[in-house]
Amino acid sequence: MNTFSDPIKIIEQITFSDDAHIADFGCGSGAYSLAIAKKLIMGKIFAIDVRKDMVERLGNIAKSEKIEKLHVVWGDIDEENGSRLRENSIDFVLLTNTLFQVEDKKMVMQEASRILKSGGRLLIIDWEDSFGNIGPKEDHIITERTAKLLTEEVGFIFDKKIEAGEHHYGFIVHKL
Repeated sequence: MNTFSDPIKIIEQITFSDDAHIADFGCGSGAYSLAIAKKLIMGKIFAIDVRKDMVERLGNIAKSEKIEKLHVVWGDIDEENGSRLRENSIDFVLLTNTLFQVEDKKMVMQEASRILKSGGRLLIIDWEDSFGNIGPKEDHIITERTAKLLTEEVGFIFDKKIEAGEHHYGFIVHKL
């Protein structure tokens, strides 16, 4: 894999049913959301971001490309009920290059757990290091170990590692 995390290559490493309901926490420009929406047959993906301009832009892309499975949500994932999604309604949550940016990391894990169905999975991809002014500042990096501990504190169970790029780590956990 190249230096940066590649949404297409990462998505190829995960499986979900054709009718899965997926939430992309901190969707940003929507690279993961768009790639998954094009892969889904009957499911839905909810692209959630705190930045209204990003959500509006992604919504316009989905509309112009007629991607009906993509639903944008303006929400704050590090607040209680901040995703605005129903409890136990989601099969898979993505948290990609976002954990280092949120203030209340434990609340993000709790929000993921709240919306996931029993057996639902959470994918975490984040920066392993900072280099050449690309990525987070070193004091903002959340190590893989710390990310795993955060998931364990909320009751998630580790499933597997994901190849996420030279400067990223990735893993999947599930909710009991």
